[in-house]
Amino acid sequence: MRPVPTRMLAVHIPDWPAVAAGRRPGEAVAVLAANQVHSAGPAARARGVHPGLRRREAQARCPDLVLVPADPDRDARAFEPVVATVEGVVPGAEVVRPGDCLVRSRGAARYFGGDGVAVAQVRGAVEACLENADLQAVVRVGVADGPFAALAAARLGRIVPPGGTPGFLAPLPVELLDRPELVDVLRRLGLATLGAFAGLPAADVLARFGPDGAVAHRLARGEDERPLTPRERPLDLSVSVEFEAPAERVEQAAFAARRLAEQAQERLRDSGLACTRIVIEAETEHGERRQRVWRHDGPLSVAGITDRVRWQLDGWLTGTAQEPGLTGRPTSGLVLVRVTPEGLLPGDGRQLGLWGEPGAASGRVDRALTRVQGLLGPGAVTIPVVEGGRDPSRRVRLVPWGEPREPAELREPGESREPAKPREPAGSREPAKAGRPRGHGGGPRIRGGRPGGCGRARGEGAPPWPGAVPAPAPATVHDEPLPALVLDEGGEPVGVSGRCTVTASPAWLSVDGAAPTRITGWAGPWPVDERWWDPAVGRRRARFQLVAADGSASLLFVEIGRWWLEATYD
Repeated sequence: MRPVPTRMLAVHIPDWPAVAAGRRPGEAVAVLAANQVHSAGPAARARGVHPGLRRREAQARCPDLVLVPADPDRDARAFEPVVATVEGVVPGAEVVRPGDCLVRSRGAARYFGGDGVAVAQVRGAVEACLENADLQAVVRVGVADGPFAALAAARLGRIVPPGGTPGFLAPLPVELLDRPELVDVLRRLGLATLGAFAGLPAADVLARFGPDGAVAHRLARGEDERPLTPRERPLDLSVSVEFEAPAERVEQAAFAARRLAEQAQERLRDSGLACTRIVIEAETEHGERRQRVWRHDGPLSVAGITDRVRWQLDGWLTGTAQEPGLTGRPTSGLVLVRVTPEGLLPGDGRQLGLWGEPGAASGRVDRALTRVQGLLGPGAVTIPVVEGGRDPSRRVRLVPWGEPREPAELREPGESREPAKPREPAGSREPAKAGRPRGHGGGPRIRGGRPGGCGRARGEGAPPWPGAVPAPAPATVHDEPLPALVLDEGGEPVGVSGRCTVTASPAWLSVDGAAPTRITGWAGPWPVDERWWDPAVGRRRARFQLVAADGSASLLFVEIGRWWLEATYD
């Protein structure tokens, strides 16, 4: 069982290329292609000029005929306002060719109270559009089941009742199929109408004319199954302000910033959107152009857009905000400022607190940093982001304020993407005993806000890093590791064997020659064998987390038998 064709409304403007090329009302215009008349306007047709005539014959019939070369781009540009007008009445138009467009009519018929009223509304709007553009044309609108039948109905200005498409198409000529070679064969076979062609068995048509003939046969039978592909209307969310007198003072820019922010937010709200990025453009009286992109972690409010526009204009007018290839303040005042929202996302809104906006303190910090960034440039204010890695000193990346803060997936060359199975280094733990939590050297495991966990771990938001120390990241990473000494209960140095096992449980810690401190908890080792293929830069070390009796927590590593304090925890 074949699906029922969709009810469609079509708009047809005959001889659109000649209409788009029209100069003055009543002027006889014809469009030439390959020295033949491709399209003729109403005045030219009234004097015997029609498509297919040679140039000389057309001029003989109409001596004052204005000949214009064919220009598909011109036709499309001139038809764009017509399509926009149709979409203003019934949304979701599909352009078949310049001069023909389609929309679904079921919703429009319900809204206006019938197909006839919908047709009248569309025709009236298109005629007004053409009149405003000083274009003379005949507007025809039709309704039928399916795109092919709707376009045929529009040529005749008919409204075909539901289910009446096959009967409507039957007496029409086969030339409507727009397949010259097939039409020529059908004419020679005596099949001059769509009804005669539709009466042939489908299997015979497929065998004689192939897949394209089978498609034309379905069209002639009114079984058009081609779905409508409505065009996406481009969203123009940019807002701008022009200054009658060039703006050279910050006060003028501040007033314009608030107005632009409100207009931009209104357009976003009408489209059900929010933005996380705005493009600020400015043009001076001397033709200088400057542009800056501002980003934000979440949706920008009116206040957020206002501040960013004001700060940016302040930076430009005072000459402190640097642009690539431009230095100093502009040589003249601003005559145009434009704001374009980008980074669009659904405007879901957010719930405010019972007593107002939450996070007021963080909001003040955000505004202060953003203003400094507007004055000094986007790279002047950065924040640290912890990401994946083994070396704590290399896990911090500085990100410009307002940029996305998601950790990057840093990975060493050739490292597998498959997560490695965690394992415990042999000998790094004592056997578990009944009634006693599993630990190290009798001390507690490091948990909670302290470093904790053994085995391999993953960097925050990054792929697995074999040998990485588990979260949290240390608060302070020393520029130069401090020499340390880790001893066992007997005062002997603790080491790590080639099989990644500790020679004894750590009991005492001394940093940079200070008096030894009792170790109350420890975790590790996390062995790392980096760049083993290059003896010049390769290194092999094992890291430990230690908690001392004074409450301090440290990250140490042992390399070639020597201990170093690498970082400390808060």
